Amino acid sequence: MPVDTHHKQTLAIDFCGLPFASPLVLLSGCVGFGEEYTRVAGFSNRQVGAVCLKGTTGDARLGNAPHRVYETPDGMLNAIGLQNPGVDHVVDDILPRLDFDETRFIANVSGSTLEEYIRVTQRFDDSPVDAIEINISCPNVKEGGVAFGNDPDMSARVVEACRKVTQKPLITKLSPNQTDIAGNARRCIEAGTNGLSAINTLMGMAIDTERRRTVIGNNQGGLSGPAVKPVALLRVHQVYQVARPHGIPIIGQGGVASADDAIQFLLAGATAVGVGTGLFYDPLLCGKINQGINDYLQRHGMSHVSELTGALELN
Repeated sequence: MPVDTHHKQTLAIDFCGLPFASPLVLLSGCVGFGEEYTRVAGFSNRQVGAVCLKGTTGDARLGNAPHRVYETPDGMLNAIGLQNPGVDHVVDDILPRLDFDETRFIANVSGSTLEEYIRVTQRFDDSPVDAIEINISCPNVKEGGVAFGNDPDMSARVVEACRKVTQKPLITKLSPNQTDIAGNARRCIEAGTNGLSAINTLMGMAIDTERRRTVIGNNQGGLSGPAVKPVALLRVHQVYQVARPHGIPIIGQGGVASADDAIQFLLAGATAVGVGTGLFYDPLLCGKINQGINDYLQRHGMSHVSELTGALELN
């Protein structure tokens, strides 16, 4: 069911100059290229403000060896390895199948080198996607495998390079696996990002004690789900302190499974809220979150969801 007329009046937001019908964003890697969940009865992309497409690289990638996914208490480890058909296939064959009247579609750009980020961003610039999200958590193969997003200088270089080859809104996805996420966010803002998303997954491991081996084929993977929410809330609040003076909006994400979770991210400073792992056990979650946010606004005498952003009062 789409966002109804009344909800549109209270839930519609502006994000990087783009009108979103709802503050909810379907996260990259959780909904394929925007088509998978439309096969579920009762689900509609019109329920959300935007869909972040699966991470895309310059050339096709097969991804990591199995196991790729492992359920943990209150969460999930994944190490998919950026399996994707490559940017040319996405632009030429997948994007034409999407209904851009349903919602906003945001490309997710990944790369192993600065040159690959530039190439993929440039290709998406000449496409109908509404915005581009840069996944800077990828390892830089030219710098010993250090993740771009864990080094503020490398983060800024990626953002600056991508900014030069696209006029579309740029959203930089920040890693929690770093010492100073606020400082990194500041560098990305200075380099030209229009928006930020926080957080990407926390790195973790699962061990099979009987086999005395790691469960994930890649040995380590990204932890998502409710277990990461307290970390994510703190990181969003920290990023908000440096983003607010510049008017840079944030997609807050990490363990959202209810309307109350989403409201917490808004209060911490997010303008929009990402939903990902929660969809795996409840594909119809977004409609429930929209309704829950609207009910909260009515109970508290608020007329619009934007009144919640950054409204947190510290002790």
